[in-house]
Amino acid sequence: MGHPGGMNDAQKRNQRHQSKDMVTRPNLPPDLALEIALSQKLGLTRIAGIDEAGRGALAGPVVAAAVILPLHDAGVLFALDRVTDSKLLSAKEREGLFPLICSRAMAYSIGFVSAEIIDASGIMAATRQAMVEAVAQLMPAAEALLIDGRMRLPALSLPQQDIIRGDQRSLSVAAASILAKVSRDRYMLDLDARYPGYGFARHKGYGTVEHRQALDRLGACPEHRLSFAPLRATLL
Repeated sequence: MGHPGGMNDAQKRNQRHQSKDMVTRPNLPPDLALEIALSQKLGLTRIAGIDEAGRGALAGPVVAAAVILPLHDAGVLFALDRVTDSKLLSAKEREGLFPLICSRAMAYSIGFVSAEIIDASGIMAATRQAMVEAVAQLMPAAEALLIDGRMRLPALSLPQQDIIRGDQRSLSVAAASILAKVSRDRYMLDLDARYPGYGFARHKGYGTVEHRQALDRLGACPEHRLSFAPLRATLL
């Protein structure tokens, strides 16, 4: 139990990360320090965290999510204390956190861009398109963006900050990583039923041995990214 008049745990978590050195964060959970710092700098409150899933897969869409969390509700940190980079969570954990994130977010949205568009425009352009679509659907609208990795969205005039390992540092970006991953995994489960034999339910379209062997047997389906080098090599 904390001392009367002292900071609660949520306030302590934010205070720990107000230092200038925001790069090295060993074993610290994502929090709202980056969101709060950007909010104070710009005088804005609706800061959207953005992340993607499926950029390196051989099949299926690239999916992006955008999440706006309330910055001045201490209960959010406690409610979402298990939220972190989706890659550090099991599928069961991500599915359990999905509705919790949705219930605590001020706004959230998902953007899908198909394999066909990926082939036509390239994966980086398609990833940006998915992110732009996610941001465009937010209600209320975002006022500024925190984006995972080295990624900017020139199509949007909003203030933007790209964050290396953002899904391990920013709570809203971590939340977006979970929404994007779960949404894409669900899509790939449906795809497994539409195109049996590839194993989409297990590998989610990534280039596993099982997937490559299925491509050797069956060839590509309409959801494969034919512009990706492994597909070009397989189809020669």
